[in-house]
Amino acid sequence: MAKIRDRTEDFKDVVRQTALSLGYNESKMAAILSSFIIRKPLQRTSFTKAALKTLESIRTLEQFIMQHRKDYVDMHRTTEQERDSIEHEVTIFIKACKDQIDILKNSISGEEANSRGWLGIRGDHSNADTIAHKHGVVLILSERLHSVTAQFDQLRAIRFQDAINRRIPRKKMKRVSSSNATEIPKSINSELREPDEPQPEPLRVQQQLLDDETRALQVELSSLLDAVQETETQMVEMSALNHLMSTHILQQAQQIELLYEQAVEATSNVELGNKELSQAIQRNSSSRTFLLLFLFVLTFSIIFLDWYS
Repeated sequence: MAKIRDRTEDFKDVVRQTALSLGYNESKMAAILSSFIIRKPLQRTSFTKAALKTLESIRTLEQFIMQHRKDYVDMHRTTEQERDSIEHEVTIFIKACKDQIDILKNSISGEEANSRGWLGIRGDHSNADTIAHKHGVVLILSERLHSVTAQFDQLRAIRFQDAINRRIPRKKMKRVSSSNATEIPKSINSELREPDEPQPEPLRVQQQLLDDETRALQVELSSLLDAVQETETQMVEMSALNHLMSTHILQQAQQIELLYEQAVEATSNVELGNKELSQAIQRNSSSRTFLLLFLFVLTFSIIFLDWYS
């Protein structure tokens, strides 16, 4: 049995000589060989970069919520101002992510509108699969943002419930303390007014001071109660707004999914229409050929009958 000869080195020599004859030097050939070994990474499109940036923002938002979870829920770790600051930052994060998703949706709509020509036929630079893939990316980002906002809604509900639980016993204690504070001066006045003797001047001054302190305490308690009620109203409004925002985001995700299905259906309809047009063109050409053949045969038959007669 004949031995197999390895001609790899001969092939390399032939390729090298051919490259030298075409004007390639050693540096160019080394660069070409290295490009075969180490391939350059593919350039990402602007849509991919924006989608990755949006995903990174959503991940940052989720990490921020998990990092400040205990600080936001536990009232002993932070103050009300710090919790309001956390909630404000989360709201800004959510709005920024939503704006980025809207920009992606607008870019898809613009690309889809530009790619359509006459009769809905797409050009060569874009296809239905790419647009459908982009719709899917936007849908995934919307669902991810909605899941993160739902987590923060749960934390806000816990904070709101804690505020309600803390307010109810305080309100009862304030009512009891105010009633006791009003009863104490009355008892003092009754005890001081029991003897028929005229009240000395120091007792009258002390009674006046007690009355002033009681009125000041009542005013302070009423102002604190109004502040608590105002804070509760603001928390309810913020919770309602955030819930409304999350609901709108979910609705937009559903609308994007519906648009994705409609885009796929429209693509299939366009392909079916193109097939029907091609079949109609074929039928038209075949009928035209048949008509020409029929006219030719008819003319030849008339000429033959006239000659025969």
